[in-house]
Amino acid sequence: MELLVLCNALVTRLLFVLHSLIGVWRVTEVKKEPRYWLLALLNLLLCLETGLTLKFKQGRGYKWFSPAIFLYLICTVPSLWLLEIHHGTQYCGNEPGAVQVNVSNQDFNQSRDSSHGTAHEGTDHHIIQTAKVFVNQLSTICETVWTLALHQTFLLLLVIGRWLLPIGMEITRDQLSQLLLMFVGTAADILEFASETLDIEDVRKNYALINAILAVWTWSMLQFPLDLAVQHIGCKPATTSRRIPSLLLCRYSAELWNIGVSLFIQDGPFFIVRSILMGHFRIFNQMLVFFTAKNILVVTLQLYRLAVITLDFRATLLQKSRKEVNCCPCEPYEACAHAMASQDTEMKKCVAFPAKEESEAPSEDQ
Repeated sequence: MELLVLCNALVTRLLFVLHSLIGVWRVTEVKKEPRYWLLALLNLLLCLETGLTLKFKQGRGYKWFSPAIFLYLICTVPSLWLLEIHHGTQYCGNEPGAVQVNVSNQDFNQSRDSSHGTAHEGTDHHIIQTAKVFVNQLSTICETVWTLALHQTFLLLLVIGRWLLPIGMEITRDQLSQLLLMFVGTAADILEFASETLDIEDVRKNYALINAILAVWTWSMLQFPLDLAVQHIGCKPATTSRRIPSLLLCRYSAELWNIGVSLFIQDGPFFIVRSILMGHFRIFNQMLVFFTAKNILVVTLQLYRLAVITLDFRATLLQKSRKEVNCCPCEPYEACAHAMASQDTEMKKCVAFPAKEESEAPSEDQ
């Protein structure tokens, strides 16, 4: 096993575990119940996956699916659910919070001065006191800032972690770069959906609506463990004997997956939620209307793209039915047209060559 592959596999999963533990710690701080530390046991699944991957795959990834990313979602999503449902009463930038920070700084200065009394014992005491003051200062940060920061780092770690994780033999570096660029745009849309809808005051008063928004948010996160957006299904020689849906999937597998993700996992559900907020609950604001219009535009363009793909595939089948060409229907229409043109050229050459020989024969006899 390569040392770099081993380091990337271990470091990435370690970052996942640390971030998940920070989320569990925030839940215990907000709920004031130590029993929520049991959520940390979910990280045992990630540890088990790490051992199995190192043993059977030498640390490299799997085809079409990333178990590490999926288990990271399982470890972190419950903590974010609890934080969003709780949504405490702290306010950012208020005076009590600032007073608490100042008091903590004063305690830190006093502990630092008292630690100078003894040289050897003072060093250890100073480190302990510094750690306590640092944790206390983190606790004074308002809850909404913590929750938003966990959302942001969660999505950033999904992209960075997918980049650092060793890739398998089935995906190339070029495909990985395309996938990461897609994930960056996807993460921005998901963060905007969660933060923009859950920050509405009328939404916070409706417990069922919060659960529905979080359910849609969780559903949209399931696209991150999958690599189907950049990998095409191989077209085998026996493709001509397949049915039309199989041929269409063979040719446009990645494009169809991207369209399906947009319609059924991301933009489609986001549009439905925002439409319900505006139509049923009469919630209107400038950003909500803008992003609803954006979802409508994206869904319309994806349907247009699906229509273009279907018409192009239909044209390929019709062209092949008119001329028997040794061309796979799962290939692009331009490739088939080029093959047919080449075949016509070869046939013209074959027909013209005997005629030329017959015209030259009488001149030789003379």
